[in-house]
Amino acid sequence: MYARTTESPVLLLGAAHVVDLEQPLRTVLGERVLDGVAVELDGERANALLNPDAGPRRGGGGLPFVTRLWGALQQRLGEDIGGGGAGAEMKVAASVARERHLPLFLIDDPIRATILRLVQTMPFKERVQLLVGALLAFLIPSRLIRNEVDRYAESPGEYTDALRQASPTVARVLLDERNEHMADRLAGLRAQGYGRIAAVVGDAHLPGLAAALGRRGVAVEAIPFAKLREVTGPRPTPS
Repeated sequence: MYARTTESPVLLLGAAHVVDLEQPLRTVLGERVLDGVAVELDGERANALLNPDAGPRRGGGGLPFVTRLWGALQQRLGEDIGGGGAGAEMKVAASVARERHLPLFLIDDPIRATILRLVQTMPFKERVQLLVGALLAFLIPSRLIRNEVDRYAESPGEYTDALRQASPTVARVLLDERNEHMADRLAGLRAQGYGRIAAVVGDAHLPGLAAALGRRGVAVEAIPFAKLREVTGPRPTPS
């Protein structure tokens, strides 16, 4: 077992934002000795997701239409394939942190700044492709969506490569830049003494985030979505 130092690797857990992973996440997080839990959220999204009854907050009206459309699509996909809606895995991670009296760290960039940067740098062709893709996705039957989730689990790299080819700006802003920033924040937390951290992030972030942490001298243990969703329950306690 690692001591509470930077010798302990950061545990990266890859989630699919529209797939129900409550039991696997609770099992994996419950088995670990942790100093804190990190999630792929910023303050605004965390407030909206974790404190829905907290009172007035800034709405999504300031976000571009295509962003709100993709949010509605994630909600629809989550309902159709039993994921319970976008962000369910972040709620589970936050619940585990609260139940275990662990600090919850928000390691993502502010959503509005990220989307603004994306819109300002995205060529017109990529904007059209993103919009058309979101609209067409509403027409895909749930059965095909489940099949695509299975195909992604078998070969996630192919999907990431396809994204980079179809929309390099989206890949750079939504994956590469955020990976670097999340790695900075995780490395900073370790420097503050939080040696044993579990971070729940979208599965597409796992390879890039692990590489970014490696460049900062941080050891990583990664459990991708394909393995995480196979976790069935707590291991029996030896008698």
